[in-house]
Amino acid sequence: MDFFDREERARRNTRLLVVYFVAGVTMLIAVIYLAVLLLFNGATRVHERHDYGYGEEPKISLWDPKIFSGVAICTLAVIGLGSAFKTMELSRGGSAVASMLGGRPVSPNTTDPNERKLLNVVEEMAIASGVPAPQVYILPDERAINAFAAGHTTSDAVVAVTEGSVKLLTRDELQGVIGHEFSHILNGDMRLNLRLIGIVFGIVCLAVVGRILLQTRVRSGRDRNPLPLLGLVLLAVGWIGVLFGRLIQAAVSRQREFLADASSVQFTRNPAGLSGALQKIGAYSFGSRLEAAQAEQVSHMFFGNGISEPLFGLMATHPPVANRIRAIDSAWDGKFPPLREEQFEVVQQAAIADLEHARATPPLLNTILGTTILSAGGITKPGVKPEFALPNLGTPTTAHLQYAADLRDSIPAAIQTAVRDPLGASSLIYALLLSADETVRRKQLDELAAATAAAICQETLRILPEVQAVATKAKLPLVNLALPGLRHLSPTQYQQFRTAIEKLIESDSEVDLFEYVLQKIVLRHLDPQFNDARKSVIQYYALKPLIPDCAVLLSALAYVGQEEPGKIDLAFQRGAQSLSHAAQVPLNLLPAGQCDLQQVDAALNRLVQAAPQIKKNVLNACAQAVAADGVILETEAELLRAIADTLDCPLPPFIPEL
Repeated sequence: MDFFDREERARRNTRLLVVYFVAGVTMLIAVIYLAVLLLFNGATRVHERHDYGYGEEPKISLWDPKIFSGVAICTLAVIGLGSAFKTMELSRGGSAVASMLGGRPVSPNTTDPNERKLLNVVEEMAIASGVPAPQVYILPDERAINAFAAGHTTSDAVVAVTEGSVKLLTRDELQGVIGHEFSHILNGDMRLNLRLIGIVFGIVCLAVVGRILLQTRVRSGRDRNPLPLLGLVLLAVGWIGVLFGRLIQAAVSRQREFLADASSVQFTRNPAGLSGALQKIGAYSFGSRLEAAQAEQVSHMFFGNGISEPLFGLMATHPPVANRIRAIDSAWDGKFPPLREEQFEVVQQAAIADLEHARATPPLLNTILGTTILSAGGITKPGVKPEFALPNLGTPTTAHLQYAADLRDSIPAAIQTAVRDPLGASSLIYALLLSADETVRRKQLDELAAATAAAICQETLRILPEVQAVATKAKLPLVNLALPGLRHLSPTQYQQFRTAIEKLIESDSEVDLFEYVLQKIVLRHLDPQFNDARKSVIQYYALKPLIPDCAVLLSALAYVGQEEPGKIDLAFQRGAQSLSHAAQVPLNLLPAGQCDLQQVDAALNRLVQAAPQIKKNVLNACAQAVAADGVILETEAELLRAIADTLDCPLPPFIPEL
């Protein structure tokens, strides 16, 4: 199952969730309607018999349009408003969920060995996956072993782990857990998880209204107040609805856990790591159970079962731990090893040793994976073979993880320190944009001094030599590593940062490819946080209306990778062939002036609203275009990864087969 199939499966699950929700709300309305009908008709009959002495009981009609309309409107209003409230509360993304559970963000500059170990693992996973490094949270005072990933997109994603996880798990075990959570990020599970929270909360609101009505004063005499009885009904119906919601949560969660475990093992190629983490959950009495009061709301998001074991298997949000271990570790003997408190110290010493080893590792910039040197007539140029372009889309491999670890260890300490600080991360981005031409650079520095503080200009110049050395082989990974630090800018600092970027790019009166790619990636991931940018929704389910945009992309890629007219046309036709066949519409190569970066940007803004299968076809066509000559150059790879990032398709770094 490839990335796009998983995306489509996640969307099918979302549609199925809507069907379940509509069916459940319909049943709740029917039950509440019957209860209201009986209660109020009963109260009316008692009142009329007392006042007028009717000797015969009037018949009750089971259909009363006025009562039904009132019940339906009130029920939908309560559930809708409750769900809308919770959805708005979670609109900030994963950080809202982590804060709800009492989580605290891990400081990028932390010196705690366990926290540093966690950040290193998350950074490696992010580089290997081709996504921005998510924010990392710790759930303090939680001794259980658990974790979760939350967010609407990779731009607002959060990875949170319990304090027990970082203290009890070795690096390999923690890597297995984080790999499991990255699988949920790449499989599109996070958005569905947040919607589940909103839906279940809306149903819970019925029980809250019922509790309020139950406490209303009961009148004496003949005018008895039926509201407490109605409150009792709503309380019962609300909790039945909650039970229904929990069943949906459990059903959706269980089917994804085995897939996430398998993806983690495939990613790390180390089943012992994930198996060890699961065995520790089974060995400790507290296992993966959290103490937070809000844990039940998000129980379907956890790595392990975060609440008390349910009485019935249908309510379980996770498969039994033993079943999960057997699925990935056939050598497991079925016994949980005895564990002692001394393991805290053992893991702590291992974390310190790992940190010291990373500091002592010499730079590996000359041996970093990610570029292949191809010789042609004595001239070398970086590139990768086309067969390594898209097969790993959304499915990073062990080679990507090794690449990420080598790259992170090879980054000089000055840069590693800079990306952990908001202003230092800003300086890193500025350094990447400074021109190699001395005249242009002086003009850029003047622009930077006018837009920012003098200290930022000094920091930019200080790290510039080391940034330039790393950037020759790892520009986009550096950009992605800087994003977590940039998220900690204040709104005012972000507007200043955005203005400075625009001035640096426009200083030479033209926008080159890398400048466009950098600006596109940085602003796409930060604007939703600072400017409440609208999230893209699917508007195109057919390829034909998007053919002009596809022509712009393929033409731009053809001009980027080739110089001779014949080769430009060949590159375009290689990419256009499959799209022309799918849409039954011919694509024509555009003049260079009609596919500049401004036109490319407009095309991408429309293509991001396409269905997953259309995005798959477009990216495959783009890969065919850049690979027409048998090699994907660095400039082509940058544009291709920018296109994939804009289309919400995480593309791992291009590396040769090992």
